Amino acid sequence: MVPLTKIGPGGEFEPLQVRAGMRVFVLTGAGISAESGVATFRDAGGLWEQHRIEDVATPEGFARDPRLVWRFYSERRRRLAEVQPNPAHRALAQVPGLFLCTQNVDDLHERAGSRDVVHMHGELLKTRCSGCDLDPWYDESVYPEPPVCRNCMALLRPHVVWFGEVPFHLPRIFEALEECDLFVTVGSSGAVHPAAGFVSHLRHLGRARCVYVGLERPENAHAFDECRLGKAGELLPTLFRIHAG
Repeated sequence: MVPLTKIGPGGEFEPLQVRAGMRVFVLTGAGISAESGVATFRDAGGLWEQHRIEDVATPEGFARDPRLVWRFYSERRRRLAEVQPNPAHRALAQVPGLFLCTQNVDDLHERAGSRDVVHMHGELLKTRCSGCDLDPWYDESVYPEPPVCRNCMALLRPHVVWFGEVPFHLPRIFEALEECDLFVTVGSSGAVHPAAGFVSHLRHLGRARCVYVGLERPENAHAFDECRLGKAGELLPTLFRIHAG
């Protein structure tokens, strides 16, 4: 078992040294957005905002009751407009050359200033067709009734990855993993695959230092070199020390 790092005097950790040429991969999970007020599934004892995951976050649930699914995601879109990025989001936006991959479907990283964020589980503010190959498009709309594609008349769906579906961008993600020198996970439970297996993949390769940051010990804590427990918004602003040149 990897011992958890204890917070030192003043509640501070030694910064992670990032030198010129280092490749840093950061994976963020629900914990970072929870600090901004975004609800998470694990907060509710098996319910997600009073809904069963099977009903609102699976292909089967959408096929069974698309009206319920769209009302659920429409409400999430409304609530997203009411929250703001926190210091953890803003701190990551200041790290140059960072490969930033998130399990979150919100846009808080982008609003904090991050560019080229890899959303492996999709994006809440995008919509796509369930029947044809139209590219997903930005969409803040809320839908009390399921919308229909004007191209093929199939139902439109939120551009998110539901349970039982394959995450997006996996080839790009694994390429970045295999090239990284420092891997940091922020606020992920370590329970949802394939993201939960990224750190084990890196330990097998034996080249990257692996650090966890979050409020609670993740389920995959044993695979990290170090776990730093605390609020992401308090720890990330001083997590990295960037060395230029």
